[in-house]
Amino acid sequence: MNKESNILLLTDSYKVSHYKQYPTGTTRVFSFFESRGGRYPDTLFFGLQYIIKKHLLGQVVTGEKIREAKEIFQIHFGAEHFNEVGWRHILEVHGGRLPVRIKAVREGSRIPTSNALVTVVNTDPAVPWLTNYIETLLVQLWYPTTVATQSFYMKQTILRYLEETGTPELIHFKLHDFGFRGSTSVESAGIGGLAHLVNFKGTDTMEAIVAARKYYGEAMAGFSIPAAEHSTITSWGKKNEVLAFKNMLEQYPTGLVAVVSDSYDIFNACEELWGNILKTDVLKREGTVVIRPDSGNPVEILPRILEILGNRFGYEVNDKGYRVLNPKIRVIQGDGINHMTVGCILEAIKQTGWSADNIAFGSGGGLLQQVDRDTQKFAFKCCAVEIDGEWRDVMKDPVTDKGKRSKAGRLALIMQGERYKTIRLEDGQAENLLGTVFENGVLFADDKLSDIRKRAIVR
Repeated sequence: MNKESNILLLTDSYKVSHYKQYPTGTTRVFSFFESRGGRYPDTLFFGLQYIIKKHLLGQVVTGEKIREAKEIFQIHFGAEHFNEVGWRHILEVHGGRLPVRIKAVREGSRIPTSNALVTVVNTDPAVPWLTNYIETLLVQLWYPTTVATQSFYMKQTILRYLEETGTPELIHFKLHDFGFRGSTSVESAGIGGLAHLVNFKGTDTMEAIVAARKYYGEAMAGFSIPAAEHSTITSWGKKNEVLAFKNMLEQYPTGLVAVVSDSYDIFNACEELWGNILKTDVLKREGTVVIRPDSGNPVEILPRILEILGNRFGYEVNDKGYRVLNPKIRVIQGDGINHMTVGCILEAIKQTGWSADNIAFGSGGGLLQQVDRDTQKFAFKCCAVEIDGEWRDVMKDPVTDKGKRSKAGRLALIMQGERYKTIRLEDGQAENLLGTVFENGVLFADDKLSDIRKRAIVR
């Protein structure tokens, strides 16, 4: 039994009244979820399993939840609009399990926009209103799918520069999630951070690790390293900044360690403190010191920092003709990183002769928060209804906005040649790639994060 939430309350208020609004004789409602376009040409589908396990799995309707919802909606509307009979039918006939069938593409699949990603239909003709009652919850798929998509495309940008100037095998730790504190909630940090981990393995968002363990069977989805923040550096005082840096080397004598170095003067820190006073300590240390600038325009600052560190610690020219710093020293840019700035920074580094091997990125708000439902124009629409035993096409086609014209008929997703295509279910001559994920309270596809990652890999 799902005790975490009351499914009767996880909807928009007005949907409570919809059971009276369908045509007489309506027995089934068939709806679909798609990205109608947006920033990216494809979407990397992710997060349905989380929503199902958290909110839909098993017995989710109880007498107590019905009573709670009835009381709340009575006060909310000031009238009797709650469908108590319908919900008691679900409790008594189905044991509180939701009589709906959800079909979807496999998580980790990258699907061109304007294709059906999910379809939903009620399995009990007595509750056709249930299909779109759960729309509110299912549309929240937009968030993990958009984050996974954005992370994927940021990965492609970084990967392109690694292929041109350095080592593509380093890609997995080139974009680190710093987004926990900038998220709207613990839950959004968890599912958004986990969506990023479909593509990368670096994170400081611990709630994403917890979500991966609980919902996707991954014992450890991401990794991190010891790192300083401004409080641990500035607490030493400006005159003792070098002692704060030295303390980091002493406390973490091996492996990777990141040290924020712009508390006062990033250029002096790189040239004098790291590159002179602490140079010997850095070079004899068993591991890599990662310098973190955290302010200013990185397009201008990072090439300058790389020049300073190259002059102080030395570098080699790789077989692609680009400079790579002494392996004892690297840089991470964790301020102002989003889908647009990553490419600009890497191009600036490339133009000054430096390999992308030298730098990693950390992203917070730009990764987990600079998105909304319209980033990929997600929508959930009814496309067919069954009335008196006959299926009828349903669609919207507003004269004021043809971009919101929706698909009609029961839908399937097939592979036609080398491209995905959404077709009418009855026209299908190829395998429907929308497989049953959930039906009547039971989960049919329980993916591990490791499997999802494999589907998301391009190369």
